[in-house]
Amino acid sequence: MKVCGFTFIRNAEKFDFPVVEAITSIMPLCDHFVVAVGNSEDKTRQMIEKIDPDKITIVDTVWDQTLQKGGAVYAAETDKAFDAIPPEFDWCFYIQGDEVVHEKYLFPIERAMRDNLRQKQVEGLLFGYKHFYGTYDYVGNSRKWYRNEIRIIRNDKTIRSYRDAQGFRKKGRKLNVVPTGAEIYHYGWVRPPKFMQDKINEVRRFYDGISTAEAKKIAGEKEFNYSGKYDALAKFDGSHPRVMQDRIDRMNWQVYVDVKKVKMKLKYRVLYFIEKTFGVRLFEYRNYKVLK
Repeated sequence: MKVCGFTFIRNAEKFDFPVVEAITSIMPLCDHFVVAVGNSEDKTRQMIEKIDPDKITIVDTVWDQTLQKGGAVYAAETDKAFDAIPPEFDWCFYIQGDEVVHEKYLFPIERAMRDNLRQKQVEGLLFGYKHFYGTYDYVGNSRKWYRNEIRIIRNDKTIRSYRDAQGFRKKGRKLNVVPTGAEIYHYGWVRPPKFMQDKINEVRRFYDGISTAEAKKIAGEKEFNYSGKYDALAKFDGSHPRVMQDRIDRMNWQVYVDVKKVKMKLKYRVLYFIEKTFGVRLFEYRNYKVLK
């Protein structure tokens, strides 16, 4: 069994992406790694080069500025990295620049890949998610945070990244997947408030098609207000991946939240209550088909 990791990244230093930690966290499972490095305004390429020069191939890319709706450019960049993976690899492990895998999951992930290697009906492997918010002490606890997504796929180039690179599809249909039992730790909403607001302003270019300057004017904020922009959070009482420890030790900002407060409209409060009481998320969107 041969495994190749892949990801895309741009301006990792400028927007404080933990991409080095992301790649490093799954490197023990990967025989090789492909990184599509977009045209950046900082030292992103040098950051990637230093991780493991013998194991990483860098694909230099230029982001298509015409793909400024719905995050389509993220899928395009994901496909560039995926397409650069040679045919000898069986599984392709995708991770985004703000996602990290805890070392406790490495063995179950490897086992899931080995167990399903010859099961050709299995086209991908599914991961659960923990979405951290504000600091490393809180996780999103509402419906707006997706619970599962595909992060390992067959080396089949008819599989394409879907929409804004959240998941994958094969010739337009959902992939057949099995769960790994592992989780992805998503740190996209944990960074200094200044970096967070800058990142949001930049992202709006590729979702709403507006310039960064326009996004700044609309936001009207130099720093992101974590305390006023959450609907429901829970305290995280587990451990973080070892590769994240230096970042956690360097954290120099505070966020004040009340995990007892739930701030959402009535219909979402009802759905939230049902989910927390009965463990069922009604009307959940799933971009995959779980095999029985």
